[in-house]
Amino acid sequence: MGSSNSAAWILATWAGLLPLAASATCAPDAVEIRGPSGVARFTVEVADDGAERAQGLMFRESMPKSAGMLFVYEAPQRASFWMKNTLIPLDMIFADETGQVTRVHSNAVPGDTTPIDGGNGVRFVLEINGGLARRMGIVEGSELRHPAIPQATAIWPCE
Repeated sequence: MGSSNSAAWILATWAGLLPLAASATCAPDAVEIRGPSGVARFTVEVADDGAERAQGLMFRESMPKSAGMLFVYEAPQRASFWMKNTLIPLDMIFADETGQVTRVHSNAVPGDTTPIDGGNGVRFVLEINGGLARRMGIVEGSELRHPAIPQATAIWPCE
């Protein structure tokens, strides 16, 4: 695929995820990610207590391309995930308390119990379908926007 075709594919993919992104504001059921390749918007379920975080996306057989799960912790901490009972490959996007992406783990293997370490200072983790982060250019340094991120210190605050 040539570079112009690659760029067209990336733009088409972003467009499919962002039908109203230009006019969208923060919503509890959506996460926006801004990075070198543009902005993406995912419809999310929020896991913000111990039981919801423990369940995560286990036992799901599929997930729409524009969907994900946002794990929210009360305070920054070391976060580690595994894929036990998870049936679909996932990308895990770890972010600090400002919403800045600190680590991206691509294509976590379904059923694998090897810990996936997100590092220290993790306050948010976004799980999306495996392979999307790389295809969309979501990298360390990208920025998350969501109302759960403390707005006074958010790197990309809600409007």
